[in-house]
Amino acid sequence: MSSTSGNAARSEQIWLDGKLIKWDEGQVHVMTHALHYGLGVFEGIRAYRTHDGRLAVFRLREHIERLFDSAHICMMKLPYTVEQLMEACLELLRKQKDQFANGAYLRPIAFMGDGAMGLGAINPTRVAVTAWDWGAYLGDRGIREGIRAKVSSFTRMHVNVNMVRGKISGQYVNSILAKREAVLAGYDEAILLDISGFVAEASGENIFLVNKKGVIKTPPLSSPILDGITRDTVLKILRDSGRTVEEVTVTRDALYIANEVFFTGTAAEITPVREVDNRTVGAGKPGPITQYVQETYFRTVRGQEPRYIEWLTYV
Repeated sequence: MSSTSGNAARSEQIWLDGKLIKWDEGQVHVMTHALHYGLGVFEGIRAYRTHDGRLAVFRLREHIERLFDSAHICMMKLPYTVEQLMEACLELLRKQKDQFANGAYLRPIAFMGDGAMGLGAINPTRVAVTAWDWGAYLGDRGIREGIRAKVSSFTRMHVNVNMVRGKISGQYVNSILAKREAVLAGYDEAILLDISGFVAEASGENIFLVNKKGVIKTPPLSSPILDGITRDTVLKILRDSGRTVEEVTVTRDALYIANEVFFTGTAAEITPVREVDNRTVGAGKPGPITQYVQETYFRTVRGQEPRYIEWLTYV
């Protein structure tokens, strides 16, 4: 398998409930409510080493604001402001900047702590931010050459079951099962359909395709998909280049006959898909639009695209 998603995560310090502590001291009680029932929200954020040697976090404010939106959906009150959690992320990186020579992956998480049990319990919300060195989620080779994907037997949950605008811990069991099924079958990633049979997203990524007419398509936000920040970034990059992107429902077989398919996500970045359900996608390698998006995206996160410089928060 090319995926690096199972690599151990570790650094020197974490931020927990308002202060920096040693990594090994970042512990919670076994009776933590979120451990039993999944009531927590989280974000994945990347910091990149820019072309001039500095460290910059990509779209930090948008990620933290989405964390607050997720918490609001779950009726969890966060005991910090957006600005305080942004500063927590930056402080964590400043204290360990020498450790992150190649960049860092940040994981802010808010969860219901210990105290009362049962579904009606309301315990204090705890908040942590961790950071570690995490390479290409689907492997360096996957970024270069593309990955193999499988349409899962698991379905993306309905919008009245899955709060699709929230990045909610417990909801990811659905994605874990789909991912494990795909990996055990010899693929790199799973693609989930919605209950109507239309393409939704991958286990942890949004999806784009380019058809034979050169039309770029991605499922709309009315589908049961996460409103991905990398997805939004790619939409902006493509539209700024003069290309049109249609946010429309997509059938499974549209992926089979597409010229290009690629995934987007903070962890996966821009990952080409070379095969879906044993059908080669296009020429079986990253196509020109995928390559353009990849190149522009990586130039952007490394501070080499002045038009998108506002997306970077320098550490």
